[in-house]
Amino acid sequence: MPDWLKILQLCSQRMREEVLRLLGSKEAKLEFGRGAGGDVMKKIDLAAENALIQTLTAHKASCTLISEETGTKKIGPEPSNWYVTTDPLDGTTNALRGLPFMAVSLAGSKQPYLRDVEVAVVSDLLHNATYTACKNSKAFRNGEEIQPSQTSLLEEAVIGVDFNTFKARELVSKLIGVLERTRHLRHFGANALELCYVADGTTDAFIDLRGKLRVTDVAAAYLILREAGGIMVTPEGNELNVQLEASQRVSFVAAANPAIYSKIRRLLDLAFEA
Repeated sequence: MPDWLKILQLCSQRMREEVLRLLGSKEAKLEFGRGAGGDVMKKIDLAAENALIQTLTAHKASCTLISEETGTKKIGPEPSNWYVTTDPLDGTTNALRGLPFMAVSLAGSKQPYLRDVEVAVVSDLLHNATYTACKNSKAFRNGEEIQPSQTSLLEEAVIGVDFNTFKARELVSKLIGVLERTRHLRHFGANALELCYVADGTTDAFIDLRGKLRVTDVAAAYLILREAGGIMVTPEGNELNVQLEASQRVSFVAAANPAIYSKIRRLLDLAFEA
């Protein structure tokens, strides 16, 4: 079997080179219709995806590619033996606006389901940080093992919340308990990387209740966070397991530890009951 961790790391390096080559240019903003995930594809997104496909092909890696941009693509003679799920550029809006928070997200699995992801790579494209994990083998940042924080008080926690929706009033009503008790709220605009921040203890939780985020954005970070020792479940507290396809959407609560998770969950339960 190929060394998929190594292959995906090589892919992320080539993808980073292509993104940085286009970063800040007018060419990066060129549009190419809507992608499989529903968003308008930009030249910078497609350049990252093309670098991924070229690297996989150069290493004779057979797989079925599940991409936010072009959907499902079979590569090599045995594509059904392995699946690579990707958001080639997580944080496209940041990249086009010059906001320094963006990542490459790559997940490998034998079956096209989130719980089956075995290998994960999330590369912070501007801060020289690459997060990796293999199933049942812990999680790492630049080769050093990472662990989530032990913060248990909402008043001290840094919590990410994705408010990117036109249904802000409805979303806030569900989150009001958390918002009222949390002093430090953040959203940086690249969800895979924000989940990795929970994994390495930079932040303490990340919540997305919109039902809008694609599974391609979080497939890799899901494994990284769980291997680090964190929690990532549905808003109802169930296993977060969905099919890996570009159109699949998810909602979740991610937390560094059981103590902070239980407090967030209780407040969400109260909001849903109301």
